[in-house]
Amino acid sequence: MELSSRQPDDVLAREVQGKLSPRTVRALWWGSAGLVLGVLGTSVVVAGAERGWRLPVAAVLVLAQACALKWQASAPVPVLAVNALTGLAVWGLLPEVSLTGALLAAQITLCVLSATASRRMSVWALAAMCLPAVPAFGAGGPAGLAVYLLTVVLAWTVGQWRRAQQARIRAETRRAVVEERARIAREVHDVVAHTLSVMVIQAGAADDVFTERPDQARTALRAIETGARSALGELRLLLRAFGPAAGGEGEGGDGAGERSAPEPSLARLDELADTVRATGMTVRVHREGDDELPPAVDLAAYRIVQEALTNTLRHATGADAVSVHVTTEGECVKVTVVDNGRTRQGSSATAGAGRGLVGMKERARLVGGSLRAGPLPGGGFEVTARLPLDRAS
Repeated sequence: MELSSRQPDDVLAREVQGKLSPRTVRALWWGSAGLVLGVLGTSVVVAGAERGWRLPVAAVLVLAQACALKWQASAPVPVLAVNALTGLAVWGLLPEVSLTGALLAAQITLCVLSATASRRMSVWALAAMCLPAVPAFGAGGPAGLAVYLLTVVLAWTVGQWRRAQQARIRAETRRAVVEERARIAREVHDVVAHTLSVMVIQAGAADDVFTERPDQARTALRAIETGARSALGELRLLLRAFGPAAGGEGEGGDGAGERSAPEPSLARLDELADTVRATGMTVRVHREGDDELPPAVDLAAYRIVQEALTNTLRHATGADAVSVHVTTEGECVKVTVVDNGRTRQGSSATAGAGRGLVGMKERARLVGGSLRAGPLPGGGFEVTARLPLDRAS
């Protein structure tokens, strides 16, 4: 289902209603019904103690209000109408009960309607609930009018506050989903782009020497198989984010080996360099400092190196060597990848990199770091990232 940052108001209202669990609905009913029976019921008993037949009739109407509250979450408009009419009837039978108290159930329903229904419907409901203000003024004067209007507006406002709170939670949830999808997309891109780049080069090399040097062709094919298995293992780990069954049994291939594939880490930097060396590229790796890094920084650094090597294979014209330096300097990890390719005239720092360079910058930003990438004056292309350790989580 596509998630949108802006949705019609009535769609949001249906979304809120659909998310109310049966337990929440029951708790809402018991709480509101208990409040009506405790407050309004007590007032009716006290006011109708010597009013003959009016007391049992008013008691039945109060009980009807409490029962109607059971459906206030699923059908707030009809319940509001029922509670408003029965509340006016109770007030007509027992004027000693204030109009504000007689319409307590209706005010509770107005609060629920304001929180769950569309904005337009809640405004109309508020206007309808303000109509009894005229008899409230006639019965209690300015004070009665002020108390009644205050309670009605307060009930509506509480519902609007709850509605805004739910909207904020939904917005945060949508944002988290979008960010998680973007993270998964970056992971899939890094795995697939790097592995396919190596496989294409290896396949071309195997085809060139297939007849004259079959042993070298077999070596290239084995490198393709190893890279494909490693990529499948990483993709299986990533696909688990979409559901618990994504990496389960019953899928083809070497399931056990792929499920046990180690997660990307700088500890696998030499393994990553070997896949690039298999294409004929000279790769020099140098590491200094602490090997124990926060998981987020470790993964970001590995993916930045992987993407930089992939861009070297795909876009560095004439490159035959690349150096990788990973240095821990105090509270920062510095990652530098430099190749010796030729920079074409008119090319920019982002030429050929496309999503890869954007993804590297985003990875650095997510852990609070920064990344620079561009051609060197004497030739070659350099990628430098600084990733702080204290801001990683």
